[in-house]
Amino acid sequence: MQYHTEHRRVLEFVRNTFQDDYSGHDYFHTLRVYKMAMRIAEQENADLLTVRLAALLHDVDDIKLSPETYKNKDRAVEFLRKHSISEAMIKTICSIIDEVSFRGTDSITPKTNEGKCVQDAMGAIGIARAFTYGGNHNRIIYDPDIKPTANMNAEKYQRHISTTINHFYEKLFLLKDLMNTDTAKKIAEQRESYMKTYLSEFLDEWEGIR
Repeated sequence: MQYHTEHRRVLEFVRNTFQDDYSGHDYFHTLRVYKMAMRIAEQENADLLTVRLAALLHDVDDIKLSPETYKNKDRAVEFLRKHSISEAMIKTICSIIDEVSFRGTDSITPKTNEGKCVQDAMGAIGIARAFTYGGNHNRIIYDPDIKPTANMNAEKYQRHISTTINHFYEKLFLLKDLMNTDTAKKIAEQRESYMKTYLSEFLDEWEGIR
Protein backbone atom coordinates (compact mmCIF):
# COMPACT_ATOMS: atom_id res chain seq x y z
CA MET A 1 0.00 0.00 0.00
CA GLN A 2 1.12 3.53 -0.68
CA TYR A 3 1.57 5.48 2.56
CA HIS A 4 -1.42 7.84 2.28
CA THR A 5 -3.78 5.12 1.05
CA GLU A 6 -2.64 2.67 3.73
CA HIS A 7 -2.89 5.31 6.44
CA ARG A 8 -6.42 6.33 5.42
CA ARG A 9 -7.62 2.73 5.21
CA VAL A 10 -6.27 1.65 8.58
CA LEU A 11 -7.72 4.78 10.24
CA GLU A 12 -11.09 4.03 8.66
CA PHE A 13 -10.91 0.41 9.84
CA VAL A 14 -10.06 1.43 13.41
CA ARG A 15 -12.77 4.11 13.47
CA ASN A 16 -15.40 1.58 12.35
CA THR A 17 -14.18 -1.00 14.86
CA PHE A 18 -14.48 1.34 17.84
CA GLN A 19 -17.38 3.57 16.83
CA ASP A 20 -19.60 2.23 19.64
CA ASP A 21 -16.97 1.92 22.37
CA TYR A 22 -17.35 4.02 25.51
CA SER A 23 -14.87 2.22 27.76
CA GLY A 24 -11.87 4.42 26.97
CA HIS A 25 -10.65 2.03 24.27
CA ASP A 26 -12.14 4.19 21.55
CA TYR A 27 -10.88 5.49 18.23
CA PHE A 28 -9.32 8.56 19.80
CA HIS A 29 -7.40 6.44 22.32
CA THR A 30 -5.91 4.54 19.38
CA LEU A 31 -4.98 7.83 17.70
CA ARG A 32 -3.24 9.03 20.87
CA VAL A 33 -1.26 5.81 21.15
CA TYR A 34 -0.36 6.01 17.47
CA LYS A 35 0.85 9.62 17.65
CA MET A 36 2.93 8.98 20.77
CA ALA A 37 4.35 5.74 19.36
CA MET A 38 5.45 7.55 16.21
CA ARG A 39 6.99 10.34 18.25
CA ILE A 40 9.00 7.80 20.24
CA ALA A 41 9.84 5.71 17.15
CA GLU A 42 11.32 8.70 15.34
CA GLN A 43 13.60 9.41 18.29
CA GLU A 44 14.53 5.75 18.77
CA ASN A 45 15.20 4.98 15.06
CA ALA A 46 12.52 2.27 14.87
CA ASP A 47 10.85 1.07 11.68
CA LEU A 48 8.01 3.53 11.22
CA LEU A 49 5.68 1.34 9.15
CA THR A 50 5.79 -1.48 11.69
CA VAL A 51 5.19 0.92 14.57
CA ARG A 52 2.39 2.68 12.68
CA LEU A 53 0.45 -0.50 11.95
CA ALA A 54 1.03 -2.12 15.35
CA ALA A 55 -0.02 1.04 17.20
CA LEU A 56 -3.15 1.58 15.12
CA LEU A 57 -4.23 -2.06 15.39
CA HIS A 58 -3.15 -2.73 18.97
CA ASP A 59 -6.69 -2.79 20.42
CA VAL A 60 -8.76 -4.33 17.61
CA ASP A 61 -8.36 -7.81 19.13
CA ASP A 62 -8.03 -6.76 22.78
CA ILE A 63 -9.17 -9.53 25.13
CA LYS A 64 -11.49 -7.13 26.98
CA LEU A 65 -13.17 -5.98 23.76
CA SER A 66 -13.02 -8.97 21.43
CA PRO A 67 -12.15 -12.13 23.38
CA GLU A 68 -13.20 -14.36 20.49
CA THR A 69 -10.51 -12.90 18.18
CA TYR A 70 -7.84 -12.22 20.82
CA LYS A 71 -5.79 -15.41 20.56
CA ASN A 72 -5.09 -15.34 16.83
CA LYS A 73 -5.52 -11.59 16.29
CA ASP A 74 -8.13 -12.37 13.63
CA ARG A 75 -9.25 -8.81 12.95
CA ALA A 76 -5.73 -7.43 12.59
CA VAL A 77 -4.57 -10.35 10.45
CA GLU A 78 -7.57 -10.12 8.14
CA PHE A 79 -7.07 -6.40 7.62
CA LEU A 80 -3.33 -6.72 6.99
CA ARG A 81 -3.72 -9.59 4.53
CA LYS A 82 -6.47 -7.74 2.71
CA HIS A 83 -4.05 -4.89 2.15
CA SER A 84 -1.13 -7.02 0.98
CA ILE A 85 1.11 -6.75 4.05
CA SER A 86 3.71 -9.53 3.99
CA GLU A 87 3.25 -12.56 6.23
CA ALA A 88 6.56 -11.79 7.91
CA MET A 89 5.43 -8.28 8.84
CA ILE A 90 2.01 -9.59 9.96
CA LYS A 91 3.79 -12.00 12.30
CA THR A 92 5.92 -9.15 13.67
CA ILE A 93 2.92 -6.86 14.18
CA CYS A 94 0.88 -9.58 15.92
CA SER A 95 3.85 -10.36 18.17
CA ILE A 96 4.09 -6.68 19.13
CA ILE A 97 0.35 -6.51 19.87
CA ASP A 98 0.70 -9.61 22.06
CA GLU A 99 3.59 -8.15 24.03
CA VAL A 100 2.57 -4.57 24.75
CA SER A 101 -0.36 -4.91 27.18
CA PHE A 102 0.02 -4.36 30.92
CA ARG A 103 -0.31 -7.73 32.68
CA GLY A 104 0.69 -6.92 36.23
CA THR A 105 3.72 -8.92 37.33
CA ASP A 106 3.49 -10.88 34.07
CA SER A 107 4.13 -7.79 31.94
CA ILE A 108 7.01 -8.36 29.54
CA THR A 109 9.51 -6.26 27.65
CA PRO A 110 8.87 -6.50 23.90
CA LYS A 111 11.59 -8.25 21.93
CA THR A 112 11.86 -5.56 19.24
CA ASN A 113 12.62 -1.87 19.29
CA GLU A 114 9.31 -1.30 17.49
CA GLY A 115 7.40 -3.18 20.18
CA LYS A 116 9.08 -1.13 22.88
CA CYS A 117 7.96 2.08 21.16
CA VAL A 118 4.33 0.93 21.00
CA GLN A 119 4.33 -0.31 24.61
CA ASP A 120 5.84 2.96 25.80
CA ALA A 121 3.11 4.95 24.04
CA MET A 122 0.20 3.33 25.83
CA GLY A 123 0.17 5.38 29.05
CA ALA A 124 -1.30 8.52 27.51
CA ILE A 125 -4.19 10.35 29.23
CA GLY A 126 -4.30 7.74 31.98
CA ILE A 127 -6.47 9.76 34.40
CA ALA A 128 -9.34 10.39 32.00
CA ARG A 129 -9.31 6.83 30.70
CA ALA A 130 -9.27 5.38 34.21
CA PHE A 131 -12.48 7.19 35.16
CA THR A 132 -14.11 6.46 31.80
CA TYR A 133 -13.33 2.75 32.04
CA GLY A 134 -14.43 2.61 35.68
CA GLY A 135 -17.78 4.23 34.95
CA ASN A 136 -18.34 2.01 31.94
CA HIS A 137 -17.78 -1.08 34.11
CA ASN A 138 -19.84 0.10 37.09
CA ARG A 139 -16.85 0.59 39.35
CA ILE A 140 -17.06 3.02 42.24
CA ILE A 141 -14.66 5.94 42.20
CA TYR A 142 -13.18 5.42 45.66
CA ASP A 143 -13.75 3.56 48.91
CA PRO A 144 -11.05 4.05 51.56
CA ASP A 145 -11.91 0.64 53.02
CA ILE A 146 -10.95 -1.10 49.77
CA LYS A 147 -7.18 -1.17 49.60
CA PRO A 148 -5.14 -1.53 46.39
CA THR A 149 -3.90 -5.00 45.55
CA ALA A 150 -0.19 -5.32 44.86
CA ASN A 151 1.81 -7.77 42.76
CA MET A 152 -1.05 -9.18 40.67
CA ASN A 153 -0.15 -11.56 37.86
CA ALA A 154 -1.91 -11.42 34.48
CA GLU A 155 -4.79 -13.71 35.41
CA LYS A 156 -5.50 -11.99 38.72
CA TYR A 157 -5.19 -8.52 37.18
CA GLN A 158 -7.63 -9.39 34.40
CA ARG A 159 -10.25 -10.68 36.86
CA HIS A 160 -9.66 -8.06 39.53
CA ILE A 161 -12.49 -5.65 40.38
CA SER A 162 -11.55 -2.61 42.43
CA THR A 163 -12.08 1.15 42.58
CA THR A 164 -10.88 3.66 40.00
CA ILE A 165 -8.56 5.33 42.51
CA ASN A 166 -6.97 1.97 43.28
CA HIS A 167 -6.19 1.68 39.57
CA PHE A 168 -3.60 4.43 40.05
CA TYR A 169 -1.70 2.19 42.47
CA GLU A 170 -2.41 -1.09 40.70
CA LYS A 171 -1.30 0.09 37.25
CA LEU A 172 -0.75 3.77 36.49
CA PHE A 173 2.01 4.38 39.03
CA LEU A 174 3.80 1.21 37.87
CA LEU A 175 4.13 2.28 34.25
CA LYS A 176 7.08 4.65 34.62
CA ASP A 177 9.39 1.85 35.71
CA LEU A 178 8.22 -0.32 32.80
CA MET A 179 9.25 2.19 30.12
CA ASN A 180 11.79 0.84 27.66
CA THR A 181 13.05 3.83 25.69
CA ASP A 182 14.84 6.95 26.90
CA THR A 183 12.26 9.11 25.12
CA ALA A 184 9.36 7.50 26.96
CA LYS A 185 11.11 7.53 30.34
CA LYS A 186 11.35 11.33 30.20
CA ILE A 187 7.68 11.64 29.21
CA ALA A 188 6.61 9.16 31.90
CA GLU A 189 8.33 11.10 34.68
CA GLN A 190 6.34 14.22 33.82
CA ARG A 191 3.06 12.30 33.55
CA GLU A 192 3.54 10.43 36.80
CA SER A 193 4.28 13.69 38.60
CA TYR A 194 1.02 15.16 37.26
CA MET A 195 -0.97 12.06 38.27
CA LYS A 196 0.43 12.16 41.80
CA THR A 197 -0.49 15.83 42.11
CA TYR A 198 -4.01 15.07 40.86
CA LEU A 199 -4.43 12.16 43.27
CA SER A 200 -3.25 14.27 46.19
CA GLU A 201 -5.84 16.93 45.31
CA PHE A 202 -8.55 14.28 44.94
CA LEU A 203 -7.87 12.74 48.35
CA ASP A 204 -7.72 16.16 50.03
CA GLU A 205 -11.13 17.04 48.54
CA TRP A 206 -12.49 13.64 49.57
CA GLU A 207 -11.48 14.30 53.18
CA GLY A 208 -12.80 17.87 53.04
CA ILE A 209 -9.36 19.38 53.51
CA ARG A 210 -9.71 21.61 50.44
